[in-house]
Amino acid sequence: MSSGISFKWGALSITGNFRDNNEDNLHVDPSARFFLVADGMGGQRAGETASELAVELISEKLSQWIDFDKSTELEVVESIDRSVSHANMEIMALGELEPDYKGMGTTIVFLVRAGGRLYVGGVGDSRVYLLRNGTLEQLTVDHTVTNCLLQAGTISPEEAANHRYRNVLHRYLGTKEGSAGTHPRQVAPQTGDRFMLCSDGVTDGIGAAEILAILSSDSEPQAAAEKLVAAAQAGGSKDNISCVVVHVV
Repeated sequence: MSSGISFKWGALSITGNFRDNNEDNLHVDPSARFFLVADGMGGQRAGETASELAVELISEKLSQWIDFDKSTELEVVESIDRSVSHANMEIMALGELEPDYKGMGTTIVFLVRAGGRLYVGGVGDSRVYLLRNGTLEQLTVDHTVTNCLLQAGTISPEEAANHRYRNVLHRYLGTKEGSAGTHPRQVAPQTGDRFMLCSDGVTDGIGAAEILAILSSDSEPQAAAEKLVAAAQAGGSKDNISCVVVHVV
């Protein structure tokens, strides 16, 4: 790729202490053009199927629709949204056709690299963080009822932390709202940047301070991914735990 930056990455996904099966899925493109994390929901095997479909279909369409060297910013954003919308429609269709999959859904977050820029976004409450110059920033927006109340000023950040609707999504793949666009955020990559994509199993077990400490201290992204997952598990996460760590070198 002509952008002059390169990536190192690591990834891990585990079932965790409280679940019978892993409904998370992640995907790392072998050429480091994009990274995906999905957190399925729907019980039994439905959530697992939804997240698997999301990463499979989005990967396929991103590869098909984006020229990672030549596509314009507008073309990249449109291709990302089309890819996510395509996966959303397929998940909805399967949910309608198969009684076992009725009501299934999944989150999705992505980091896409094209034309020397990075595009970050998603649907649901999985997250992407950037550690740059010692500061950790959440790049994605949580599509939860609690976050809507917080943005509206109805509740305080302290109330939001333990709000009864903090895990209730108003947007995810598997509903018509899942095709309403991903609003990718563009980031000009800098050497030393460290990104983390994660399901909420990570943030259920550890807070921003611990994420920052682990991302800062490990020069190997695979070691960092393993430590983040282990820390979230030890911290009492009640969900499947998945993360991808990407270093710009």
